[in-house]
Amino acid sequence: GLHVDLSINGCSDSDGEEMYSLDGEEMWFADFINHRGVEPQPSFIDHVSYVEGAYEQAVANQQICRSNLKTIREAMKDIPLEN
Repeated sequence: GLHVDLSINGCSDSDGEEMYSLDGEEMWFADFINHRGVEPQPSFIDHVSYVEGAYEQAVANQQICRSNLKTIREAMKDIPLEN
């Protein structure tokens, strides 16, 4: 059958998120507070592990996200707001 996978990567000046899910179930997320990747899978399934370096890639993705956020803010600062 078909499966639905989802990847979320987002950031703000002070926070960030990176998460992967499969069929609506969270499979992996970056815990930026404890500096590690978490695989919150229940014990009754065959455990799926993500490649070594996934957390480090998530940290790098956050740096890219914040850089892009800064660039977009600078590019849009002189655009007038419309009602």
